[in-house]
Amino acid sequence: MTADWCSCLRADFTAYLSAGEIADFVARMLSHLRAPSGRRFSAAVTPGRNNPLTLNAEAVQDGFAFFVRLTPNGDDGACHLQMEIDPIDATELRGVFDALRASLVL
Repeated sequence: MTADWCSCLRADFTAYLSAGEIADFVARMLSHLRAPSGRRFSAAVTPGRNNPLTLNAEAVQDGFAFFVRLTPNGDDGACHLQMEIDPIDATELRGVFDALRASLVL
């Protein structure tokens, strides 16, 4: 994964997720997205790892805006990458995660 912002900040590293980790994350995301709207939530893509990738969802109208936080050097507050993703309609998100779940071969 590479993040490059105006050629000033660059984070370049390889991340490996097992099919089981992806399936678990997708199931947790879908459970949040199927719950009544208007509630924020947080889900760790890689719980228990030394470099957690955490997705925080903030309810915005009929969708969610996301704040992604990755700490490649362990779970510390000093060295991290944080990204913001504009609001996405909840119905569209459910469709994308349903398609991802269907594509997984476990």
